[in-house]
Amino acid sequence: MTAKALRCFVGIVEREFLRFLRQRSRFFASLVRPLVWLVIFGTGLRTMVDLSGTPPYGPGVAYEDYIVPGLVGLVLLFNGMQIALSMVFDREMGSMKVLLVSPQPLWYLLTCRLVAGVIVALPQVYAFLACAWLWGVRPPLSGYLYALPAVILAGLMLGALGLLLSSLVEQLENFAGVMNFVIFPVFFGSTALYPLSRLSDANAVLAEVARLNPFSHAVELVRFALYGRLDITALVATVVMTVVAMALAVWRYDSGRILRRSLAA
Repeated sequence: MTAKALRCFVGIVEREFLRFLRQRSRFFASLVRPLVWLVIFGTGLRTMVDLSGTPPYGPGVAYEDYIVPGLVGLVLLFNGMQIALSMVFDREMGSMKVLLVSPQPLWYLLTCRLVAGVIVALPQVYAFLACAWLWGVRPPLSGYLYALPAVILAGLMLGALGLLLSSLVEQLENFAGVMNFVIFPVFFGSTALYPLSRLSDANAVLAEVARLNPFSHAVELVRFALYGRLDITALVATVVMTVVAMALAVWRYDSGRILRRSLAA
């Protein structure tokens, strides 16, 4: 990496951190959403869902232990949508022109934007895990370290999907509806709240949707990592989806239509 490329990366990361620090409500909102699920729904459904024999857990696992990785995924999913929102906002406000005049290639600029978003998401994820630990969800301490690469990879995948989504949404006013249309089906149609084996018993179609859902693989990757294990299928699916989504996002932004609209703004 050249000195100019490094300065570009540091500048984009610094910009995202400053934006995040100025939006304190964003940090608290990222904690409130998963904590509501953990405290209210986790407690209410604890005795209703049988999770015995569900890997990577042992016998007698509590429902709260199961949903914490899914709620980590929820934090990353909202962060991915935040990346998409900020891209649409920058395009509407004309801030994207600053990036477009950079001598760095477009794929590098988008990758820096993606990595910066993931770096900002890490404190949010571990703040939630700390709150979950206080609530009694306590995986092995080594699991917090093992989970770091899984969280980063899951964040990259969901951020890449956010970048792709931002290339499809033309106006900021339309983004709220699109975001809700994406977040809730992706979250509820996954293994974040219920294991795939239980979904198969309840509804075969929903189980197939959850099995094919990329978000499910991101959640399972984090889930197994928290307990010192590796889900190869989830790892491969997450890596492939990250590459495909990022390649499509770069292609969409590099196709000319979006860039011409940004320069004309």
